[in-house]
Amino acid sequence: MKALSHFNVTLNIPEQCSDICACMKFGKLSSIDHFASEFFALPCTSWLLRGSKASAEVYSGGTSWNIPQWVGNAYPLKTPRRLYPEAYGKQFRTIEFNATHYRIYSPEKMLQWGESTPEGFRFCCKFPQIITHFRRFKNCDGPTDDFIAGLLALGNRLGPSFIQLPPHFAPKHADAFWQYLEKWPRELPLAVEFRHPDWFLEDQDHWHRLAELNVGSVISDTAGRRDALHMKITAPHVLVRFGGYEGHATDGQRLKNWAKWIPKAELKGVSNFYLLIHEPDSLSTPETAANFSRIVSEINGKSQESTDSELRND
Repeated sequence: MKALSHFNVTLNIPEQCSDICACMKFGKLSSIDHFASEFFALPCTSWLLRGSKASAEVYSGGTSWNIPQWVGNAYPLKTPRRLYPEAYGKQFRTIEFNATHYRIYSPEKMLQWGESTPEGFRFCCKFPQIITHFRRFKNCDGPTDDFIAGLLALGNRLGPSFIQLPPHFAPKHADAFWQYLEKWPRELPLAVEFRHPDWFLEDQDHWHRLAELNVGSVISDTAGRRDALHMKITAPHVLVRFGGYEGHATDGQRLKNWAKWIPKAELKGVSNFYLLIHEPDSLSTPETAANFSRIVSEINGKSQESTDSELRND
């Protein structure tokens, strides 16, 4: 730990079970029928990352595996709850792991979850709210090292973790935030999601600061906050939080937009692309992921090694 982190190590973490299902309400509109298709086009990309041409791994997945309604569809019939993580790992390549936002889990529990998924699977763990929301990056050495210990237990199942800043967290509040990022171990991939509108104003230098730290900038593709579709690429790992509308025609067009964008990103050095799917109650997530996998394969000739492609009906 000392080789990886500037924080003090303390491990006193309660074991909990993961029942967190977080559907993104950020920028969610009740209806999008009145928007023209041009509204959902991707803006021009600003390439700020430091990298060379790469071949990108493409991952897609949801926000929870605890969805009983998937049994008999995405999960085999009669799948018990204790086997949901294993069943999820057979259908998706990644998960936006929101459970870590609410609890810091022991390394033993994180290891157990990691081992329930196949090779090639990646966890995108959301930062604990005690760090990001309650302590606002101050006096959080202990929670940070406890969190890092859990991340390390995931081993090669660890994808980029991400900080979700509170909606009221403006750039003027960010001194402790930047100090925190400076101390974060570079060996652990990291991304940041901005929400306050001031982060998206013109002539901001924080995108360059993220690039200097090799920290990614989470992109939110959601109808009600198109400013959060900022297209500032600051690291080789790109996380897109995709707000779906249960198979609305524009969902397919947006998925196609991202699939077409990936080859351009590869030329600029993007090596890992994560589509983190948010659907109401997660009910349509398997279909959205399967649709994205099909589109990516058709356009780019890439197939996702895990099983986004077909849903179980046995």
